[in-house]
Amino acid sequence: MVFISPVERVVPGRVVGERDALVQQLEFQRATLLTKLEGLDDDALRRAGTASGVSLLGLVKHLAATEHGWFLKIYGGVDEPELWAGEADFRVEDGETAEVLVEQYLRVCERARAVVAAGELDDVVTTPSGAEANLRAILIHIVQETARHNGHADIIRESIDGTTGE
Repeated sequence: MVFISPVERVVPGRVVGERDALVQQLEFQRATLLTKLEGLDDDALRRAGTASGVSLLGLVKHLAATEHGWFLKIYGGVDEPELWAGEADFRVEDGETAEVLVEQYLRVCERARAVVAAGELDDVVTTPSGAEANLRAILIHIVQETARHNGHADIIRESIDGTTGE
């Protein structure tokens, strides 16, 4: 069975306030990631596309862990274990299908949306390293992290079947 994205990619507004600009950009990048998977079966989605073994599903898994860590644990203060330890978030294990990993990503994104909606951009939290960060900086970090990995997804997807995208 081939993957079909369950989300619609909506172009962010060009004349919006700061919070809306950040949130809309993040939503666009999240949806872009899932469009990179469209039309591929589980085997293709698991296929390593880099010398280090990163796959499209590995990127989904990593970004779920990243949002979980920053939005839920660090900013939201949720007391729960990491989704995966260390570099395991890039590796797709047996039993971790596209359905399983995409659903995990969508659940984390939904929880993150609620945490962000309840917060203020100037709210400051302390990271595990002891540095301070406000919600604004966290949103910017996750937008850039997701966009960077979307670039990786472009390259991996092109190496699988020649498909290029934006």
